[in-house]
Amino acid sequence: MRELFDDELKKLHGRFVEMGLTISEQIYKSTTAFIEHDKKMAQSVIDEDVQTNTDEMKLEKQALSLIALQQPVATDFRVIISILKASSDLERIGDHAVSIARETIRVKGNPRIPKVEKSIAKMTEEVRHMLESALEAYVKSDADGAKSLSDNDVKVDEQYLLIRDEITDAVQSDTATVTASSSYFMVIKLLERIGDHVVNLAEWIVYSAAGQIVELNPGKSNPELVDKLYSEAIVKDKQKGKDSK
Repeated sequence: MRELFDDELKKLHGRFVEMGLTISEQIYKSTTAFIEHDKKMAQSVIDEDVQTNTDEMKLEKQALSLIALQQPVATDFRVIISILKASSDLERIGDHAVSIARETIRVKGNPRIPKVEKSIAKMTEEVRHMLESALEAYVKSDADGAKSLSDNDVKVDEQYLLIRDEITDAVQSDTATVTASSSYFMVIKLLERIGDHVVNLAEWIVYSAAGQIVELNPGKSNPELVDKLYSEAIVKDKQKGKDSK
């Protein structure tokens, strides 16, 4: 009986990692489509989301079946619950990728800002690195590796603020970019939210690997740092306002 349970749990692990890698690819495709104005690629991300939702439901059914039928011990139960919770965050990340893809299709041929698009590509790389590092920590049951993702999220927040400033500067220099700027603001906010969901996912990896319930969201675990980051951005915005007068 135990051998059967271990085999099913191994399959559950594999399905979770596969779902995570698929969603990482969706993030890449959605932002690439946005930057390259590729509406066909954007539509493919939207179409693939149906499969992502199906995969999550299958994973949930498999996990609940293991709990109901196999009577897992406490450690196994902790692992299964972690997968259930983390898969919900993966699904939300997939939803954000779809939102970026929908914005790509919605946007018309408005003047673009190449510098901002290059920065968005870099922010996407950081977010994907976070997600794939989380999956690696999951595979290795590496609680410390998962905890370190809180630092990565601060980097994503920094990139968000820097790009926000780039967009504002560009609009002030050329009002023809106003329409495109609204899309840029939406995309970087969605990427920032993806980073938050990866942190949530990391918390469940820590719980699965070490049995610890931790708070990794920088806004809660290190509020002084985040307050400093945003305060500096506000000061910078005010200074810009004075300089423009």
